Amino acid sequence: MNRIRTVAAAFLAVLAAGCYHVTVDTGRSPSGQTIERPWANSFVYGLVPPPVVETASQCPNGVAKVDSQISFLNGLVAVLTLSIYTPMTITVQCAGGMAPDAAAAASTVKGTARDGGEAILEAARRSARSGQPVLVDLQ
Repeated sequence: MNRIRTVAAAFLAVLAAGCYHVTVDTGRSPSGQTIERPWANSFVYGLVPPPVVETASQCPNGVAKVDSQISFLNGLVAVLTLSIYTPMTITVQCAGGMAPDAAAAASTVKGTARDGGEAILEAARRSARSGQPVLVDLQ
């Protein structure tokens, strides 16, 4: 009888433990195009991460949102393999065109490796004034 209670408690603990889910939202508007990897291979509790999802060719305007989660089935496989194999589901939403105000506000500070410090300081000044990111291009 004691063994049944222990097994039941362990089963309830597994069911009560939530699933892993991370969302990264870049603030860009989505274009409707998505890239899905429902069984991205990860190993040893996720210490060996899944391969990188190449988005550059499929999302020319960048990424709007990335969802990474371990679904119930992914979690079940992880439990059955003692988390040696820990698959996860990755969904990437491509971004639409750059917003007009963001395109106008984007700026670049060019410099060389010798004057990199000055270029970075100038970029910081511009960013502080405009509240927008500034790209530093060192050649």
